[in-house]
Amino acid sequence: MTRKSDKNAHLLVEGKNDQHVIWALCKLHQVPETFDVLVPEDGGLEAVLADIPIRLKEAGLQALGVVIDADEDIRIRWQSLRTRLQQAGYSLPSRLSPNGFAASPSNRPRIGVWIMPDNRLPGILENFVTQLIPANDPLRSVAEDTLQSIEQRGLHRYQIPHRPKALIHTWLAWQEAPGMPMGQAITARALQYDAATANRFVNWLQTLFIGEEQ
Repeated sequence: MTRKSDKNAHLLVEGKNDQHVIWALCKLHQVPETFDVLVPEDGGLEAVLADIPIRLKEAGLQALGVVIDADEDIRIRWQSLRTRLQQAGYSLPSRLSPNGFAASPSNRPRIGVWIMPDNRLPGILENFVTQLIPANDPLRSVAEDTLQSIEQRGLHRYQIPHRPKALIHTWLAWQEAPGMPMGQAITARALQYDAATANRFVNWLQTLFIGEEQ
């Protein structure tokens, strides 16, 4: 089921964690609230893909952005989105730019795509957030060593594709306020809201929804 909204610009994301991370970045970067951040009713990639053509038919829609995880193969994710948007009448390049995709075709809503973590590498939201850990933070290497140790001993209970989640949440568990959610950690500035990757993401948002870079 598609969630209703009173805004004429939307950013579709896979889950609540994406939503809160993006809200936190927008707050600290003072991004104007011209759009909402929506999680489709069921969440996840397929729900986002199914929601795209529905949103594009909304009367008065000005812009639609999509943020999804690359998972193990960013090329497959890009092609999935590219095909869906081509079916809706948009023209997209064969390869996604490191700065994301944003276009303003005439007489159609603006459209944008960002694939986590950075439009280049495989991964998920947690890989993106890990890039916001302050440079040279000593606890990051300790967290990485800890995960490697329990994996070598066969003690880990997470699946290896979920390792980025284990890493960032291990690091967050060792902060002044242990176990903060990722979005809250950005707001509290335990994570760097102005790290290079975060700045590129916010610039993409500004280009798509405001029409200018920060």
